[in-house]
Amino acid sequence: MLFVTNRVLQQGPTPATIEGYDLPRSVSFDLENNQAEQSVYFCDRAGPGDYTEIGSAAFFEALKSASVDQILLYLHGYSSLPEGAIFPRAEELQRLLRVMQANAEAAGQPAQRVLVVPLIWPCDNDLGMVQDYFDDQKAADASDFAYMRLFEKFMHWRSHSNTVGDLTTLATTDLCTKRINILAHSMGNRVMRGAFARTVQYYRPLGLPLLFRNIFMVAADLVNETLAYGNPGEYIAQSARNVLVYYAADDLALRASKVANTRNGTTSRRLGHTGPEKLDQVANNVYAIDCDDFNTRYDSPTGHGYFTENPDTGDPGLLLRHIWYAINTGRLPGIPPRQQTQILNERTQFA
Repeated sequence: MLFVTNRVLQQGPTPATIEGYDLPRSVSFDLENNQAEQSVYFCDRAGPGDYTEIGSAAFFEALKSASVDQILLYLHGYSSLPEGAIFPRAEELQRLLRVMQANAEAAGQPAQRVLVVPLIWPCDNDLGMVQDYFDDQKAADASDFAYMRLFEKFMHWRSHSNTVGDLTTLATTDLCTKRINILAHSMGNRVMRGAFARTVQYYRPLGLPLLFRNIFMVAADLVNETLAYGNPGEYIAQSARNVLVYYAADDLALRASKVANTRNGTTSRRLGHTGPEKLDQVANNVYAIDCDDFNTRYDSPTGHGYFTENPDTGDPGLLLRHIWYAINTGRLPGIPPRQQTQILNERTQFA
């Protein structure tokens, strides 16, 4: 499994040589250190604890040559360690996406092949929930420079890869035509928001180009005004065809988050609790999806991690089926034109 991280590695920074970098190399996480590196490491995981840093060039070429149609970048939430939570969740997402692909193909329907790529920022999960929360919040904010570099490297690689040579004779096999999507869960949305804002600040002062097919903001631990024009998250909508905000009013983890943030002087409700504060103040490609009908059944008792399988059947869950439809078609199931809200439940039509 390909992955990117800005966690501290036991082996230290990537070793440089006169010709470039001394790669590939075997690496391991320093899990006692949750400092946010300003560099990002492009890696491959052969199995639990078996990681190789391969570098950005090999990483992007691996994405380009992968036998898939689309990429799903996965930004995890807080208090998550690589082997304890992040890789198992990424593998679960990959398995369920393949199930939906196989089901669609068996029914004679178009089916996109999707590759899940985790982006791992430095969480800590051994000091208690409240202390963890604020440590991870600081680590998420400190990770914005690293993931700014990731997105800028990607834009540079994509531009170079797709325009080198004479375009009148360039073979289609030389182009990278894969679509890119992001699934950000909980505090992972904070990392994404910061990375986009830093990209605009340092590289793209006129705004972000259209990079992503879909951005899925699940149970986002951000203030619910963040996507409005003039706020730090406005660039998220600039960068994607669709921005899907999944929220649930009875998400107990975000209820605790709101209370915890009062100590920082922030009392606004969370985006993953209510959806955008005012839809008339966000871009028209932002959609608010109410998941209140099933979130606590899927993730009891907190109702926060409701984006993978249906626990009653083991099949892909409602939210993941919604994500699959948006990846597969570029559109949202059951939402009429010019409407930006939806209640997601068992009655939702995915056709």
